[in-house]
Amino acid sequence: MTLRTIESLGELAGKRVLVRCDLNVPLSDGFITDDGRIRASLPTIRELIAAGASVVVISHLGRPKGEVQAEFSLAPAAHRLGELLGNDVAFARDTVGESAQQTVEALQPGQVAVLENLRFNPEETSKTDAEREAFARRLAAFGDAFVSDGFGVVHRKQASVFELAAALPSAAGRLIERELAVLERLTERPERPYAVVLGGSKVADKLGVIEHLLPRVDSLLIGGGMLFTFLAAQGHRVASSLLEADQLETVRGYLAEAERLGVEVVLPSDVVVASRFAADAQSEIAASDAIEETSFGTAGIGLDIGPETAERFADVIEAARTVFWNGPMGVFEFERFAEGTRVVAGALASASGFTVVGGGDSAAAVRALGFADDDFSHISTGGGASLEFLEGQRLPGLEALGWQ
Repeated sequence: MTLRTIESLGELAGKRVLVRCDLNVPLSDGFITDDGRIRASLPTIRELIAAGASVVVISHLGRPKGEVQAEFSLAPAAHRLGELLGNDVAFARDTVGESAQQTVEALQPGQVAVLENLRFNPEETSKTDAEREAFARRLAAFGDAFVSDGFGVVHRKQASVFELAAALPSAAGRLIERELAVLERLTERPERPYAVVLGGSKVADKLGVIEHLLPRVDSLLIGGGMLFTFLAAQGHRVASSLLEADQLETVRGYLAEAERLGVEVVLPSDVVVASRFAADAQSEIAASDAIEETSFGTAGIGLDIGPETAERFADVIEAARTVFWNGPMGVFEFERFAEGTRVVAGALASASGFTVVGGGDSAAAVRALGFADDDFSHISTGGGASLEFLEGQRLPGLEALGWQ
C-alpha cells in the first residue's frame, strides 16, 4: 500500500477536517521560543482552508501525564497560529468536552479552531487499546475526515495518531509527505559522498541509527557527549566527561565494522574541557588523548568539540553531496560551549549538497544560533520519528495511513 494523501479524501468544501499537528513548541514563561513546528503545519492548514473546509487542529504539548496543567496549555500555540495565518483562530478550553463541542459547532467553512492539549486526557497515551479507541471515537465525532500531519508523533501508537486514522476517512498531510520524501532520499538514493553527523549526549540513543546507516554512508562524524564513549573505546581517558561504559564493546564493534566497510569515522582530535558543568566554567582546549592533562585533571568535563575538530568536520560536510545531522556538538545552551555546533551548522548552511537537520535539539540549536530554516535543504520536525525511520523501524502512525 502507498501513503494516502489529501487527494484521496475527495471534495472537502463544506466538510469539517480534523488535523493532527505537532504544536509541541518550547515555551518560556508562557512565550514561544521557537515556532518552527507551527510554521511547518501551515501548508496543510492553508490548503484545507482554500478547499472550503473548516479545520479543527488537535495536538499535544509537553508531558502533562493525563492531567490538566496550565503550563502545558496550547493557548499560546493557538494564538501564534492565528498570527501566522492572518486570521482569528478559535480555541477550545478542553479537548472533547463542552467547550470543544461549542467551538467546533460554531466553525464555518474556511475557519480554524484549536482544541486544548490532547494529553490532558489520559486515554490519548493509554497502553490499553480500548481506551485509546474510545477517545479516538470522541474526537472523530468532531470531523468528517482526518488529516495526520504531526510527523513528530508518527512513531507513537496514540489515539490521535493511530486509532483516529481508522475512525475517519484519513490521509497524510503535506508535512508528512515532505518528511517521508526527505528520509527516503537519505536511506535509498543519497548522492555521494554521504556524511552523517551525530551528536547529543548518549550513544545509546543513536545505536540503531549507526547500525542501519553504516552500510549506506561514506563518513560518520561523532561529536556531542557521545564522543567520549568513542574515545574511551579507543583506550583514551576522558576524565569526568559523559561516559557510557556499558556501550564500550558495542562502539568497538561499530568501529571495526566501519573499517571493514571502508566508512571513514571522524572522531574529535581536540575537545573543550571545562572545570564544571556551568555556563561560566573555566575551560581549556585539550587533545583528545590528553583530556586528563588539563589543569582540571580528572575533574575536567568535556563540553564541546575543539576548534581543530570543528574545522575538520566542516571540511567533510562541505565536500559532501548529502549530509544528515542529528544532535548538537556540545552544550550549545552555554555560549562558551556553542562554537562547535555553530561551526557545524554554518558548514551545512554553506554546503552545496542536500543538507538535513534532524529535528529535536539540532533544530533548536540552529535557530537559537541565528540560522534560518531556508539555510538548509530541510529541517525535520520529528527528532525521534526521524531517528526511528532511519533505524528501519515500523512507524504505526504512518502504517495507519497506508504506508509500508
